[in-house]
Amino acid sequence: MIEIKRIKAEETYDIRKEVLRKNIDLPHTFAGDMDKDTFHLGLFIDQKIVGVVSFMKSTNKVIKGEQYQLRGMATLNDFQGKGYGKELTLHGIDILKKKQIDDLWCNARVSALDFYKKMGFQIIGKEFEVPKIGGHFVMFLKLS
Repeated sequence: MIEIKRIKAEETYDIRKEVLRKNIDLPHTFAGDMDKDTFHLGLFIDQKIVGVVSFMKSTNKVIKGEQYQLRGMATLNDFQGKGYGKELTLHGIDILKKKQIDDLWCNARVSALDFYKKMGFQIIGKEFEVPKIGGHFVMFLKLS
C-alpha cells in the first residue's frame, strides 16, 4: 500500500544522505528545514519510507508573488522510475494551492530536467554549477 503523509525534517535525512549526498561531503540538512512554514512529505510503501521531498517558503527574486521552493526530493534507488517523485510533488502542489501560493520553484539538477519539464516546470536563466554536485537550472511552476 502506498501512502503519502507529512513527516518531520529528521525523517528526510537518511534518504537525503543516501540519494543526494552519497560520498559527498555536503550537509544533508538545509536552512529552512525547521521553519514554521516548511513542510516535508514522505512516500511510504507498506509503512517503509522510500521517498521524501521538502517545501520551503523561500523567495527567488526573478519570480513574483507568493512562492515556495521544492528541495531535497529523493527516492531510494530501488524505487526510482516508478512515478513516486511525481506523486510526492503533486501532493505538495495540492497543499500549496490550498495555501494560495502562486509559484513553486527549485534548483534542478541537469539530470532531473526532464522530470520537472514533464510536470510543467519551466527553466529560468542559465545553467549554474553547485560545487561537488554539478550543473543545475532554476525552474518554476505557476500554481495560480
